[in-house]
Amino acid sequence: MSSGPDATSGAGIAARARKVVPGGVNSGQRSVPGLADLVVTATGGARFRTADGREYVDFHAAFGPPLLGHNDPDVARASAEAGATLGHMGVGTTEGEVQLAEQLAELIPSVEKALLTSTGSEATFHALRVSRAATGRRLVVKFQGCYHGWHDSVSLNVISAPEKVGGHDPISTGILPEVLDATLVLPFNDSDAVRRAFAEHGHDIAAVIVEPVPHNVGALLPYQEFLTTLREETTKAGSVLVFDEVITGFRHDLGGWQALSGVTPDLTTLGKAIANGAPVGAIGGRADLMDLFSTRPGAPAFFAGTYNGHPSVVAAALATLRKLREEPVHEHVYRLGARVREGLQALYARLGVPAVVTGHGSVFVTYFMPGDTPRSYGDLLANDASLFVGYRRRLLDHGLFELPLNLKRSHISYAHTDADVDRLIEGTEAAVTAVLAEGGARDLENASTMGGATR
Repeated sequence: MSSGPDATSGAGIAARARKVVPGGVNSGQRSVPGLADLVVTATGGARFRTADGREYVDFHAAFGPPLLGHNDPDVARASAEAGATLGHMGVGTTEGEVQLAEQLAELIPSVEKALLTSTGSEATFHALRVSRAATGRRLVVKFQGCYHGWHDSVSLNVISAPEKVGGHDPISTGILPEVLDATLVLPFNDSDAVRRAFAEHGHDIAAVIVEPVPHNVGALLPYQEFLTTLREETTKAGSVLVFDEVITGFRHDLGGWQALSGVTPDLTTLGKAIANGAPVGAIGGRADLMDLFSTRPGAPAFFAGTYNGHPSVVAAALATLRKLREEPVHEHVYRLGARVREGLQALYARLGVPAVVTGHGSVFVTYFMPGDTPRSYGDLLANDASLFVGYRRRLLDHGLFELPLNLKRSHISYAHTDADVDRLIEGTEAAVTAVLAEGGARDLENASTMGGATR
């Protein structure tokens, strides 16, 4: 009689993981119902393989950073070559770090100077710290549905239950109440709410931080007037405007959403999309703000990080930017993204399923709800989560992977093909039809992340 699963199977490795890793995964975003035994053994291009020998066309793409596709050979080669000749010293600088900062300053409208971090969360943390250092003020403003990392000031009001919208909804316990009290949460795309907040609190607002497109709840496209209002109000009040372009940066344009919108923030934060998924982030912006960091001796805002500017990661970033500049990457992913959105919208119309297919460029998401394209988190409360999560679980049967968590977006990469798009639309029809016949997914516990913390 067998004593348990094969130790090298997906179930076996996952069981081993749960004995030594809390929950069996190294990020709360990876604990997904229905994927408890998912063990990835290989990635390449637009596909990944599992310990159980299954292969999936990957439209999740690690939450989006590998715009070129998994394991892009040019990026991998550059990283390996750098690692073979240059280790991490922890003192001084390397020419690669200088080249990367020069390119960020050249490409992104707001960036005069830049510093490297290891993650996007670190970048947004430093953006708020230096904003408070520059202004001497206490408050920061964020928007319902936006996610800016794990640190306390912004760990609230992302995917909130209806009854939590409008108040503080922390995504973790252990946050000091006085830290939460220093964060104002406003509805996205609501210019009047922004004006009211500044009329009442403008003298004490250090920074406004925003995802110009809140992609952590799918894709809420901004009104141009909303972004313009943010720029006008922060300028009048002497507050710092921070664009969190960890997702939008490079995926939508080499200059980020600020290049597309023409609205230039004071600071910009970036993440691992700089390096096609390698562990790097960056903060850049106005020189007077960036010069407040302690990388300039005597400056007041402490800035440090053991792995900041690691040579292999910097080489990956430079290779990524080179490819984005020299090859028709955005042309390809924009074209396929449009094909996906148009094909899915036609599919749902034919099936008679109330659905809004939205996104931008290479990003797509279907909300199962009637009406127009949603513009705020409140609009998304009408989404049918059981159908949203259910059809994505069914896609697995067809060798297709979209993350089966509520409100999560999907992505096209440079490695995807027209055949992959055809397969996705065909598989989606089969998956949605099956879930409708079943009456929707029934087990939705833990199928939404970044919700209110419970004790």
